Amino acid sequence: MELDLRHLRVFEVLLRERNLTHAAAVLDVNQPALSKTLASLRLYFADPLFIRVGHRMEPTAKALELESSVSGLLDEVTMLRTRHRPFDPRTSSRTFSFSVVDAGIIRLLPPLIRFLHEQAPAVLLRVVPFDIERLESSLESGSLDFAMGSFPSLTKRIRRQHLWSVTYVSIARKDHPRLAAKPTLKAFAAEKHILVSAAGGHAHQLTERAIEHVIPANNITCRVPTFVTAAFLASQTDAVVTVPEAMAAVLARSLNLRLFPPPMKMPRVEVSQYWHERFHREPGSQWIRRVFSSLFAESSE
Repeated sequence: MELDLRHLRVFEVLLRERNLTHAAAVLDVNQPALSKTLASLRLYFADPLFIRVGHRMEPTAKALELESSVSGLLDEVTMLRTRHRPFDPRTSSRTFSFSVVDAGIIRLLPPLIRFLHEQAPAVLLRVVPFDIERLESSLESGSLDFAMGSFPSLTKRIRRQHLWSVTYVSIARKDHPRLAAKPTLKAFAAEKHILVSAAGGHAHQLTERAIEHVIPANNITCRVPTFVTAAFLASQTDAVVTVPEAMAAVLARSLNLRLFPPPMKMPRVEVSQYWHERFHREPGSQWIRRVFSSLFAESSE
């Protein structure tokens, strides 16, 4: 048999995911088809390549030896596909896919859409919900062009560019019956709070932990997955919510909220854009990253 790119891609994903079910989900194939491809790989290399250990498929020494060669080949193929594919934002109808938390959407999309309407009228955007477990593989495969957020644990194959630092404020409805303009830590901790729970691996978890450190557990009345939901609940109840300052400033007027500094030390979250090394020199990817840098990097403000 002869190997093709599909075989190499399966090998690469299996090497990273170490699980047939997860690899099948990343590759968008059914598990029997994946098993058939793995059987072909084993036959070609005369080696088991992956051995089941519990629920994981652990690579053999031969598989680890092949890792850098296979990644290099797939990188070269990506560059061959894109090197002679020009990108003109004025005429392109390409769709760029990216992931960002909802606080980022509120900050990013209005100026970004205005820019595209003027400079790249046929370019489209697709915002994809975060799946932290699949983030790196989605960037590697190109199903995501880039991601925005704070993910310090991603591997060196994922490039990153710092854009801005997030500071947090607390919000409550303007007619809150108890809170002063600058509440003490004791008064702050005595209120009911709604927390935004970040996906594992996102640096917002540092903020979540800081709040949990000073608020009694029985005063954390609810945990929600998005900042917008938390802000809306603050506008409709007596709960206090702590969210990124830029987002709070946008929502405060429409939701009748007031902002105040949390009465304890809060971490700063560094927001970057992330992309895979494989697409670092791809013309369209370079262009959209430059757009984000010019619009949102702190040095450009």
